[in-house]
Amino acid sequence: MNIKSELYYLKNRIILHDKPKIFGIGNNKTGTTSLKTAMKDLGFVVGDQTRAEMLMEDWSKRNFKKLISYCKEAQFFQDIPFSKHYTFIVMDQAFPNSKFILTVRDSPEQWYNSLVNFHARLWGKDGRIPTKEDLQEAFYLGEGWPWQANRWSYATPEDNPYEKKELIESYIRHNQIVKDYFRHRPQDLLVLNVAEKGAYKKLTEFLGLKSQREDFPWENKTSEINKQ
Repeated sequence: MNIKSELYYLKNRIILHDKPKIFGIGNNKTGTTSLKTAMKDLGFVVGDQTRAEMLMEDWSKRNFKKLISYCKEAQFFQDIPFSKHYTFIVMDQAFPNSKFILTVRDSPEQWYNSLVNFHARLWGKDGRIPTKEDLQEAFYLGEGWPWQANRWSYATPEDNPYEKKELIESYIRHNQIVKDYFRHRPQDLLVLNVAEKGAYKKLTEFLGLKSQREDFPWENKTSEINKQ
């Protein structure tokens, strides 16, 4: 990290030390990019996603020390490892009075199809669902990192890293655990489908903000969300 970046993050730590945190804890491919854009537009300081992704190995060992430190540098966070099991519980304990946004799709099947289609475009040979070999050869945060991330995230067989049953069960389980955890604190959790009418208004009301906008600002929501 260069000196300019270090100073930026140090400044944020000072300015934001008493600001409540907001965590997007929905699975990847549930409109998380749309949510991040909205939060930026609303004036929140958004965490550097790449830096958080580099802590996935720590997450796999349930070591959250570096992630907690990282969260002192911004207000809003989303995608991995915040979308993974357990993270939201640690963040809730580390940062009292935080808010949590669980983004969801219309159905688990829709989420699964969006995820595998996106990864097929990124890393699959000829657009196929990526194999172990495809992921090991893929480059993101380093060669083979996509394979490691898959292993850290899912209990799928090595010869079928995107096994549908396991991924859908993981998606459903995560959403159920989140909802159960906050069942007596409904004011701290927003379950949000960004494709639904009125979703943007739900977001701003949850954050205690006023906006004339009702929906997320994309002309073709379906195609936008399918990219996320």
